[in-house]
Amino acid sequence: MSLPPGKASELKQIIHQQLTKMDVHSRIREVLGETIREELAPQHQQLSEEDLMKALIRRGIIDDVVKELNFMTDMNDREVTSTPKPSTHFVDRQPPVLKKSEGSKMADATTMLSICDPVHIVLIKTDTSGETTLVASYFLEWRSVLSAENRVTTVAVELFGVGTESKVSVGVLDIKLEMYPKLNKTLSQEIVNTQFALERQKAAEKERLFLVYAKQWWREYLQIRPSHNARLVKIFAQDENGVNRPVCSYIRPLRAGRLLDTPRQAARFVSVLGYERAPVIGGGGGKQEQWCTLLAFLCRNKGDCEDHANLLCSLLLGFGLDAFVCVGTKAKGVPHAWVMTYGIDGTVTFWESLTGHRYIHSPIKPDDPPAVEQPKPLYPYRTIGCVFNHQKFLANCQPSEAVEVCVFDLHDESKWKPMSGEAIKSVCSPGATTVLPPFPPLCASAIDAATTSNELELQLRVLVAEHRKDLGFATVWDDQLSYLLSPALAAYELERTTGVSSGNEEFQDAIRRAVPDGHTFKGFPIHFVYRNARRAFATCLRSPFCEEIVCCRGDQVRLAVRVRVFVYPEYACAVWIMFACKYRSVL
Repeated sequence: MSLPPGKASELKQIIHQQLTKMDVHSRIREVLGETIREELAPQHQQLSEEDLMKALIRRGIIDDVVKELNFMTDMNDREVTSTPKPSTHFVDRQPPVLKKSEGSKMADATTMLSICDPVHIVLIKTDTSGETTLVASYFLEWRSVLSAENRVTTVAVELFGVGTESKVSVGVLDIKLEMYPKLNKTLSQEIVNTQFALERQKAAEKERLFLVYAKQWWREYLQIRPSHNARLVKIFAQDENGVNRPVCSYIRPLRAGRLLDTPRQAARFVSVLGYERAPVIGGGGGKQEQWCTLLAFLCRNKGDCEDHANLLCSLLLGFGLDAFVCVGTKAKGVPHAWVMTYGIDGTVTFWESLTGHRYIHSPIKPDDPPAVEQPKPLYPYRTIGCVFNHQKFLANCQPSEAVEVCVFDLHDESKWKPMSGEAIKSVCSPGATTVLPPFPPLCASAIDAATTSNELELQLRVLVAEHRKDLGFATVWDDQLSYLLSPALAAYELERTTGVSSGNEEFQDAIRRAVPDGHTFKGFPIHFVYRNARRAFATCLRSPFCEEIVCCRGDQVRLAVRVRVFVYPEYACAVWIMFACKYRSVL
């Protein structure tokens, strides 16, 4: 049982507004103050969370909150008199009023036992430079609390590493589970264990049947043409824990609420998430297999091309497009994944998830006479082995696997061999015990764009001044010139998002007015997806054009730098930097 992202966000907002209406925060502060005065003896140096929770329960605050929120058996039957709110974090001035029904109640223990979605726990490590590393990913079975005495239980979870270290223990996590509100009736341990055993048996049987079907399907595919054995037809992929999953289970329509407005903005968001290939131990030039689950990908804020493609495909499906992930190769035979959308009119569009670029596919017809002009592909893709989404999996069975001659008529089984939709549904549809838990809703960015832009700009000014000082040059900043660079940075980001260039005429006119006759202006824009000023400056200096500006010497040299941070959901951001200088030209 899971709620759509929009409904879940709406419910969270209503709960927050009800808590505000009841002034719960003030009551908690009063209880905290009383507890500290009355119960914190001199020998105790700190008040634990458990002590505070007991005090809240003793004073009836928890019961008041539960009664006021009025939990319901079926969330879909709940009526809210206000209009639905977007999944962002703001509170309306007029709190919505819950329309209460007489028969509303909390789901009972038996109903909750049927909810098989686990709690996904992701552990990441962040170093001093802001770089994140995925440490562990664990799916917690929470239903043991349904049979626990007093509805409270403690479990010790051993966490293991990811990727090549998925068999290496990284530590033990002690977790306390407690059910609120209290259930009227607990289940016996035998009933809970029986349910778990039945689910495991059912999942194992579905996985076995799907594997049998997949092997038979693969044999049929090879009988079409023996050379198909060399094509990249990816039916299963390992997640961060080394578990083999059908590739279709990594895709699910994902709605972004009010956080992303268009498919192209979604493509831009995915492209500014960091790119990092899974680490490989040893040589040989091979690629480590690791497709991250969505939560792990978003928590670490970076991933491989498959992670980007899976997320972009899910978002485009959420926007109502017929989207597929394509698996094939780029130049030099490098394996790659990208996204394709299939229009109602048959238009095929490729979306590069690492850059946000879009390409219209027009196949070359090799049988046409030489005099017929053929389209020139602009995309970087060379071969394609298969396409898939959450419901379909199709393998390319055309004579050539070259993308430029490929015909994407997915309904023609002589060109694309499909897998059974029912077979895919048995192991990949929502609610199946073998699939990943529901995708988490995207969160609004916690980054303040203006503050972060100012901080980075000041740090870059210090770095430039120190660098010039080491060279024996003085540094004079032109604040007005720095400000005039802002429109250019905004235009660059707009073009990356929409493909439309605008505002260049005004920028050129402003710069000409700011640079006196007989002076020269030079500018160098660059784009990053991280917020580390020292790392960005070191990268900039590797460009001879930027170094020429930063190390400019001459008469009346004035320097300028402008930083503009554009924020996207989660912690994704696009950072645009422009260095510039003006100086008097001397012949």
